[in-house]
Amino acid sequence: MRKTLLVMVIIIGGLSACTGLPQVRVLPEPLTPQEHVTLGLAYDAKGRPELAAREYHAALRQKPGYVLAMVGLGNLAFGRGAPEEAEAHYRQALAVAPEDPGANNNLAMLYVTRGAGLDEAEWLARQALAQGGPLRPYALDTLARIYVRQGRYQEAKAALDEAEALAPFENTVLHERLVQLRDELAGVY
Repeated sequence: MRKTLLVMVIIIGGLSACTGLPQVRVLPEPLTPQEHVTLGLAYDAKGRPELAAREYHAALRQKPGYVLAMVGLGNLAFGRGAPEEAEAHYRQALAVAPEDPGANNNLAMLYVTRGAGLDEAEWLARQALAQGGPLRPYALDTLARIYVRQGRYQEAKAALDEAEALAPFENTVLHERLVQLRDELAGVY
């Protein structure tokens, strides 16, 4: 009996000493949804759309309906020439946040690129403008492009002038787009 008791004590003691055995732990996600989107934007800027998409999807897994991630996926689809997919992502974002300036403006620009749905594109661009903020010069650029397509050249010039005045100095891509549009406008007006 003593031997059995001694063996049991040794076994129990040995088992409690085995805390160094591998254990499976589920660690919390190291990045927030916003951080995933920021990383996705960085990957997109570096020309790595597959990694950007991975980050946008990770943000959506953590936070379903996250508008910035849906807009990011829409932008990737738009950039690779998949307008139907881009439209679906922008519309999903607008279903969650109808006032979102990025989703409104980007869907408007999609319509401008298609050359169809310009009345809806104008409404969407105006929705984006109504929100104000840092996207205002982009929405004005979109609105000016809509007006050019519709032959409303005086309104296009006014929107373009305002976009140029508001465009951040360091954003050379936007400034180049505005110069290109001004040249296009000068050729027809």
